[in-house]
Amino acid sequence: MAELTLRAVGRAHPDTVWFRYTSFRQWPAWSPQIVRVETRDERIGPGARGTIRSFLGVRAAFLVESVDDERRTWTWRVRLGPLRMRLTHEVRPHRDGTETRLGMQGLAPVLAAYAPLARLALRRLLTP
Repeated sequence: MAELTLRAVGRAHPDTVWFRYTSFRQWPAWSPQIVRVETRDERIGPGARGTIRSFLGVRAAFLVESVDDERRTWTWRVRLGPLRMRLTHEVRPHRDGTETRLGMQGLAPVLAAYAPLARLALRRLLTP
């Protein structure tokens, strides 16, 4: 199992960034690889599960493991067939607005393939 951490800083306020993370309806607005989120939940929370629909009709199942609103951290697992990733997100105030970190665990080729999309999504997440 490989690990990779991405970090980004942007001008959006930490409250805005956290809201964009915690509201499933917001995900397609900042994450270009997500076309739609199918879930019964409005907001991320432990045990929330569903399916992410991506471009080209790709569907990936997810399960939110943990959420800490006070520390603005959350962890979830994503599965696409036999491929699995565990992702941990953090949102922190920064002198320039907000810093976010994304820790990823999975097979090295999967992380390498996903990293460019994740970097783009983080930049968009942090845009005011």
